[in-house]
Amino acid sequence: MRVLATAKAKAAVPNPQPLLSFLKAFRDWAQYVIDEIWSLDHVPSLKELHHRFYKILRKQGFRAHHCHKIERRAREVVKATKKNKGSKPVLRKLTARLDYQDYRLDLNSKVLRIAVLNDEWVELKLLWYNYLDEYFNKEWKLKEILVSYRNGEIWVFFTFEKEVVMKKPQYIMGIDINFDNITYTIIDANRGLVSMGIIPFNGLGRALAHRIIAEKIQRKYSKKWRYVKGIREAIGRHGRRARNILLDSCHFVSRRIVEIAKEYNALIVLEDLNKLKNRVNGLKRFNKKLSLWTYRRIQSYIHYKALVEGLPVAYVSPRNTSKTSPIRGKLEFINYRWVKLPNGYVVTRDIVASWNLALRGLKSLTRDVGLHGFVEALKAPEGDETPNPMKGKPVQVPKIPIITKR
Repeated sequence: MRVLATAKAKAAVPNPQPLLSFLKAFRDWAQYVIDEIWSLDHVPSLKELHHRFYKILRKQGFRAHHCHKIERRAREVVKATKKNKGSKPVLRKLTARLDYQDYRLDLNSKVLRIAVLNDEWVELKLLWYNYLDEYFNKEWKLKEILVSYRNGEIWVFFTFEKEVVMKKPQYIMGIDINFDNITYTIIDANRGLVSMGIIPFNGLGRALAHRIIAEKIQRKYSKKWRYVKGIREAIGRHGRRARNILLDSCHFVSRRIVEIAKEYNALIVLEDLNKLKNRVNGLKRFNKKLSLWTYRRIQSYIHYKALVEGLPVAYVSPRNTSKTSPIRGKLEFINYRWVKLPNGYVVTRDIVASWNLALRGLKSLTRDVGLHGFVEALKAPEGDETPNPMKGKPVQVPKIPIITKR
């Protein structure tokens, strides 16, 4: 299975004019292709676009692979916009995709040379980050790059590809994503509880604090904040801090989840959430949090990081997962957060939800082959492994507060 990853680096150019002219031409001619094919009753194939626009683009000074990328970019935009029933798109960002034939990267000097109009080449000095070294190795293969000019800065986005062999899961890990924490429960193939825990998610509260400060500034200078540079910069500064906090927090919790799943070699089960914000619009007390809540981003980070490690990911319906007892019987609701299980234990609804998600993930795995077949498949050795029975991990004491009935 192929996995793609993207890493970025800032770049400096002694004379940026040739590069900016190329980026502007790339955007404008991609817009030209979009305008020409928008009124058609179908989305043309790449072959059709090539026959129609290749010679035109070549006359503008583009290389052959530039033409291919422009045509592909225009087709992607038109196809996505028509699928979502939107109006004719207008490109504004100065970006260009380049194949490996159109750039040269010197890792020793950290210099990137890219081909621009009329077969000219521009040198970009990269501001190197340590995490980039993780990708420039034998496991990852460098593919296309994207060069972008944003807010007076030039950024280069590298796309890497890696072949991953998916592992055979031994456990199932249900993940329940909440405003302030990520709750997980791990079970085995016999529905037995293996481990559970909570990972705090403080990013939303911290980001919300910056959002509130920005709104207070706007209300204080309601009539003139748009026209005063210092006030706009202050508002933008808090907005950037909120965004960066959320990104860092999402990376932290997703990395921790995947580390735990890797330790247990577990299938990760996530909620298949649709139109969540529409369902809770009536609850005004959640409006600010929902505007910043990044559950989709957390899920995508977990999914991506899990695939890189060869761990499978499944999505199941979250319907009534926090209202159904995972050990049969009926739940007794103490309040909005706490419930009592039929065996007398008191736990949070988040635990119940993650537990039920794990059970539904197990059910989806065993639906076709049956539970017995799935258990036998787990016991089977992989590759050169000695054919011993499955070595189960000991059941751990839950890492969350569980209160017994007095």
